[in-house]
Amino acid sequence: MKNTVKIKSTILFLLIMFIFITCDFSFAGAWGMKKGNLYERVSFNYYSANKDYDSNGEIVDFANNGSFSDYHISNYFEYGLYDNLTVINSIYIKRLRKNDYTAEQKTSGIGDIDVGAKMQIMKLAEGILSAQLLTKIPWAYEKDDELPLGNGQIDLEMRLLYGHTLYPIIPGYCNFEIGYRWRLQEPSDEIRYLIEVGIDLRKNIYGRVKLDGIFSTDNGKDVDSNGNPTATNNYDIGKLDVVIGYKINKNWGIEAGLTPSIYGKNTAKGINYTLAITYQIIK
Repeated sequence: MKNTVKIKSTILFLLIMFIFITCDFSFAGAWGMKKGNLYERVSFNYYSANKDYDSNGEIVDFANNGSFSDYHISNYFEYGLYDNLTVINSIYIKRLRKNDYTAEQKTSGIGDIDVGAKMQIMKLAEGILSAQLLTKIPWAYEKDDELPLGNGQIDLEMRLLYGHTLYPIIPGYCNFEIGYRWRLQEPSDEIRYLIEVGIDLRKNIYGRVKLDGIFSTDNGKDVDSNGNPTATNNYDIGKLDVVIGYKINKNWGIEAGLTPSIYGKNTAKGINYTLAITYQIIK
């Protein structure tokens, strides 16, 4: 079984990287890509936690003086198939570690893979309304690993997105998203929401802040994390994502980010540090 999963992971990784290379860059959010345009973001991340949010949202220490870390590389891209239709993909390569004074667990490999599409519904004078469909694919790893890379089941998500420019008041934008994620097995369904503001600070320097949240519908069968404290079944989480970026030229950029969790329930309380490289083709 382990060898089968490794072979499947390798095939999936090579296929997705082939898609990245053969596709002819965009803002995440309501704005999609024009036909033939592409946005790609490769990020290097370090997440660590040694505390949990309990079932009442109170912060408690991990049992047995434990800690959890997640080193991962993620690739997110958008590509414009048509002026009003953008395809989306993201993939994660992870190395997880969990330890306390009784044991140490490690896992590495490809995590969940997201595939989706975003369609423009309506263009307004100062904004845009879009709809997004997304599927999460868990086929690249083994669900029954001692420290699994995810919860091992397929998710389907539908989301509405509204983006609004802040010009000419200030050089920036705001973005609002609301969505529902159907989870096809034990974990609960989720309401997902996002509020984002981005501003140009200098000619080549920009910043953005996001409140990125998940609210569980609490219809999951249990709350057993199966060893991974970030892959629980009925959980709420709110994260504050703060990023500052530098545009090297019209195609390339670099970003540094900090994403602490600021509230939650039945999940780990941690912080993620990010360094990213962005690339775009705008025709």
